[in-house]
Amino acid sequence: MYFAVISIFPEMFAAISHYGITGRAAQQGQVVIEGFNPRDYTTDNYRRVDERPYGGGPGMVMMAEPLAQAIAAAKASASARGCRTDAKYCPVVYLSPQGEKLGEAKVLQMAEFDGMILLCGRYEGIDERLLAQHVDFEISIGDYVLTGGELPAMVLMDSVIRRLPGVMGDDQSAVQDSFVDGLLDCPHYTKPTVYADVAIPEVLLSGHHAKIAEWRFVQQAQRTIVRRPDLWQAFTPSKQQLKWLQKAGVALEK
Repeated sequence: MYFAVISIFPEMFAAISHYGITGRAAQQGQVVIEGFNPRDYTTDNYRRVDERPYGGGPGMVMMAEPLAQAIAAAKASASARGCRTDAKYCPVVYLSPQGEKLGEAKVLQMAEFDGMILLCGRYEGIDERLLAQHVDFEISIGDYVLTGGELPAMVLMDSVIRRLPGVMGDDQSAVQDSFVDGLLDCPHYTKPTVYADVAIPEVLLSGHHAKIAEWRFVQQAQRTIVRRPDLWQAFTPSKQQLKWLQKAGVALEK
């Protein structure tokens, strides 16, 4: 999968391309991550990408032309790599608190793209004309404001890359994560079997896979009910899961 990152700080993305699971995916060619600095598409001696906003007010606004040139270069690079560059296959995505909130369903949808061109804003934002003419949709990672779009872009990339086939090594690791089935994850344990006078639950030592699956689901349900009742309200258990919940005495009223 191809990722073009348009940012005045492209070096920040070494955190994705050089480390951990995403770094391994890049090294193995499962993903390609390429940076485009809009300063490289300026024409003045100061390489300016921002100007004061019309109408007054604090801060600066990123200018349209350098960003448009960077997007064009990203699309050309994507095309040269065999990536289809229309919005259906390789959309231009603006990381913005005004965008659709990123969730697991959106991550799965985006993992089907050939690639993405991620636009990272700075300062007070980006000239609206650039957004209207070149951006296909906007994504938010939460209802708060950061100093730039780089960290949200990295969150988006990490969440998408780990859902690509073969990236996790054991694909079940991704399938069993929090939110994949609509619930929070269950507790996890490893060696030693006793730590700080607390032993791990005996069921996890039993080797009985059906009982372990039952225990893990009940733990998921109980955690979700307490910590994220909104998720529990939206969740519909299967017949088998209902039996497990009733057996454990979990209240089913919503």
